[in-house]
Amino acid sequence: FMDEIKNLVTKGHLFLEDGKFNDALGFFEQALLLNQNDPDLWNHKGTALRSLGRYEEAMECFNKSLEIDPRDKAAS
Repeated sequence: FMDEIKNLVTKGHLFLEDGKFNDALGFFEQALLLNQNDPDLWNHKGTALRSLGRYEEAMECFNKSLEIDPRDKAAS
């Protein structure tokens, strides 16, 4: 299960680096379907959305990440 998430995140990051932000977003969203409570996944999704210029949605994701793990002040 964790491996599956790790694979999705790895693929998402490859697409991000490639500038394929919609594809990246899809992988991060799949990972979130498997685990809604991982602040890192919300950060990844936020980063992809921000790359797409969807700033409001990105902020929601970053805020969600901070709700789950308030200690991570470096999120974003």
